[in-house]
Amino acid sequence: MGFEDLRAIALFDGLNDGQLRELMTGGEELRFNPREELFREAQPADDWWVLLEGAISLVRRVGHEETVLTVMDSPGQWAGGFRAWDAHGVYLATGRGAVRGRVLRVPAEFLRDRANAWFPFGVHLILGLILSVRNIEAVARQREALVALGTLAAGLAHEMNNPASAATRSVDALEGTCEALLSSLGRLAECSISAAQFVALDKLRREIEPQSPDIDPLAVADREDALSDWLVEHGVKEDWLIAPPLAAAGLDTTWCDRVAAVLNGAALEAGLEWVTSSLSTVSLLSEVKDSTRRISDLVAAVKSYSQLDRASVQRMDLTEGLESTLVMLGHKLKGGVTVVRDYSNDVPPIEAIAGELNQVWTNLIDNAVDAMGGTGTLRVSTSVNETSVVVEIGDTGPGMPQEVQARAFEPFYTTKDVGKGTGLGLDISRRIIVERHGGEIRIHQRPDETVVRVSLPLPQARQAGSARGR
Repeated sequence: MGFEDLRAIALFDGLNDGQLRELMTGGEELRFNPREELFREAQPADDWWVLLEGAISLVRRVGHEETVLTVMDSPGQWAGGFRAWDAHGVYLATGRGAVRGRVLRVPAEFLRDRANAWFPFGVHLILGLILSVRNIEAVARQREALVALGTLAAGLAHEMNNPASAATRSVDALEGTCEALLSSLGRLAECSISAAQFVALDKLRREIEPQSPDIDPLAVADREDALSDWLVEHGVKEDWLIAPPLAAAGLDTTWCDRVAAVLNGAALEAGLEWVTSSLSTVSLLSEVKDSTRRISDLVAAVKSYSQLDRASVQRMDLTEGLESTLVMLGHKLKGGVTVVRDYSNDVPPIEAIAGELNQVWTNLIDNAVDAMGGTGTLRVSTSVNETSVVVEIGDTGPGMPQEVQARAFEPFYTTKDVGKGTGLGLDISRRIIVERHGGEIRIHQRPDETVVRVSLPLPQARQAGSARGR
């Protein structure tokens, strides 16, 4: 390690030649190979590592897997040495050689002594800064996590309450319908109808086809009046109970004439009641099925959104992540928000940390809805070009002024009022997209739309970039 090697590094511009030579004396140069481990996560940060040449991957274990946080590939980048200022400082990640290179290792104790001698006031500032930032960051992150979790939990509870309540109402109604069904069967038995008559009645019931949900209500009302008159003429006492289900099922008096040809008297009323009870039972069971399927879909969306059962880095479909995020934020998209989906069919899967990308989509969609004040058009699109896949989140809100765009990616910067969130979330989004996935995130202001554009590299483009870096 030569003196000129260190002097050429911008990190040491503030040291005079004597101080730089002292630093060289107290440290040592180490050469490392690819995949060679220099320091380990959670171990005491007893040394300060300054990159001189090559590249070092900073890797952290997340669950049962290791995730590359970043790569130190510029001379002067450093890691560790925290015990120079904090007696309990540990390495925040594992340092592992990415390519062959050299590093300067300086004991944290020596670094502390030299810093105290050279910059005593600066050391006091560093110690105060470490404590202040640690406390502020911990409180802010905890609050941010609680707010986000509370918002998502409240929205999910609201989304689940509707189908759960519908299922409960349908089950309650099924009790009465099933009782009427059994009662009508008993009355048919009392009328001593033959097996042939029951088979004929059941055949007529099976002819009934499901009706379209957009059926004309005026046509249904006209049929109900006609059916009610027919029932009264044929001595059916509870016409107000039987006519509505028959009308809703699309039946008319001609069908009732066919029933009257099979049954008469008390048996006719019991038979029609049995048919209507059967129709009501099928309808209620369909509602229960739809409601429980909706709950199941919500649970699946939460599972997809959280990615709890999947690897951290995985081959993923961007559309799936965007859709699960829209489901999670469904409570904010009701009312005056129109969601326009413009997903390209030729977007390939990419390798990414799905849970982190979902956090990005959450921040961007939440900001877009807030910008529109709950009324407008939210556009979510995907596309692909030669090197990357592109996700755009656009809104028709009032737009983003230039001064806001200039600061949008600053940590803790926000345009929201007190009590309405912890910020725009764009700083976190930028770090996830740029530092963790090697992509880009930009804001574009169009005449009628504000667009946040996220570009994520295709696997082959990412590999080509890594090869050029070596």
